[in-house]
Amino acid sequence: MSRKKANPTPLTKQERTYLRFSSGQRWEHLILLACCLVLLLTGLPQKYRGFSISQDLLSTPERIELIRQVHHITAIILGLLVLYHLCRILVMMSRRKLPGDLLPTVQDLRDAGQMIQYLLFLRKDKPKFGRYNFEQKVTYWVVFFSILLMGVSGLIVWFPVQATQFLPGGVVPAAKLAHSTESIVMAIFILIWHVYHVHIERLNLSIFTGRLSEDEMRTYHEKEYERLVDRSGETK
Repeated sequence: MSRKKANPTPLTKQERTYLRFSSGQRWEHLILLACCLVLLLTGLPQKYRGFSISQDLLSTPERIELIRQVHHITAIILGLLVLYHLCRILVMMSRRKLPGDLLPTVQDLRDAGQMIQYLLFLRKDKPKFGRYNFEQKVTYWVVFFSILLMGVSGLIVWFPVQATQFLPGGVVPAAKLAHSTESIVMAIFILIWHVYHVHIERLNLSIFTGRLSEDEMRTYHEKEYERLVDRSGETK
């Protein structure tokens, strides 16, 4: 009596993925995210002291001092992260290994115009994007200059006596207003712009996993995908 041959196990097709962010970039993002959350949670109660939750958190001088210390320590960590980021850029520039993918170009304006036309049903296809589209570049540069503004204004508020030795006294209340207002603007920008385009419009986890699937590369970064395929000599 012959035995029946077992059905061969179907082979599972593995989808190709492409490196999007290095481990260093992912760690930078995680530290930036953690710092921003802590700074908001410790800064907002100091700005809006009339709220009941703020009064509970700042009910004693000891609590006020603790929250300020946490805020200052986190600000120092964020400052060190920015310095590391800038030093890394300078090192890459010195080695001529710094890609210009995040620099704004005229093509970004064209892409933005074409995207508006697409959203208004004036054209059928979305524009093709490279490694970073204009939305991602806007996010990077808005966050960069927001942190720069909050860092300078925060130092003036933290050290008002030293600041007024070479600056007029009115700079302290102006810096305090700029510091707290910019933090709100940045938080709203990240929640509405960044979270929507990254996590609501599509679930993009590449900043945590470091990679994008081939289908995502074709759909959202077609120019970059074509460049990588041409460089490797693969067939589409």
